[in-house]
Amino acid sequence: MASFDSSSVFALLNPWCIGRNLWRHRELAWQFAVREIEVRHRGSRLGAIWALVNPLSMLVLYWFVFGAIFGGRFNVLPGETEFDFVLALFFGLAMYHVFAETLGWGPLLIAGNPNFVKKVVFPLEVLPVAKVGDAAYHLGVSLALVLVGSLFGTAGVSWSVLWLPVLILPLLMLALGIGWALSAIGVFIRDVAQLTPFIGTALQFGSAVMFAPTKMTALPYAWEILRFNPLLQILDLGRRVVLWHQPMPWTNLAYVYAVALVTLALGHACFMLLRRSFAEVI
Repeated sequence: MASFDSSSVFALLNPWCIGRNLWRHRELAWQFAVREIEVRHRGSRLGAIWALVNPLSMLVLYWFVFGAIFGGRFNVLPGETEFDFVLALFFGLAMYHVFAETLGWGPLLIAGNPNFVKKVVFPLEVLPVAKVGDAAYHLGVSLALVLVGSLFGTAGVSWSVLWLPVLILPLLMLALGIGWALSAIGVFIRDVAQLTPFIGTALQFGSAVMFAPTKMTALPYAWEILRFNPLLQILDLGRRVVLWHQPMPWTNLAYVYAVALVTLALGHACFMLLRRSFAEVI
């Protein structure tokens, strides 16, 4: 494996250098992201309509189980209706799905594209970027449905929806950082792909996707750990600020961005440090 001096490692961890590298390959990343979107629905009769059908079908399933059967409520909005609960549930599922997809494709992405590995001049770090871009597109479709639905909710729509991009950015940074790390590690340790489905399921419950985070406080020892979960914080902030129009807790937002930046930097450094040995293993 190639060695790096301290200045090289610092450059790999520097968010400014990471951003400059992404900007340099922006056109290639865009082309691959568009290709990912097209490939996902290629050959299906409904085509891009599946971008709406899939999240809506999952919404109906979770609404039936957690809303209709278990009578789930977030108990934040005064006079919260079943529709309000479904809307908040849909929002959480849409945001979580970005991270769940990353856990799915991450470990196999580089190992599954040996032709790109053998091309010395090809920037392999673009492949995870394209995958996250694809997830961002489908997230945008789902969140558009949330905003339309908000027009009929108890809280309605206000200028607080402008916070949405502020919360989506750290989510995508987290996904990209984890995607870079998993795709690099997956080249050397193929067993990672067997662990990520369980991790994704555990993360779904640990991020309070389908219920209010306050229910976790019933287990104080677990809550002392889970409250530091950045995904839980993003989902909770999104629901409270965007859907329920509460003030933005700046401390929580600063924490989310700090963790996202660290995850992005570490993931990028892990990928770039290990990529020199990809060809030897693949």
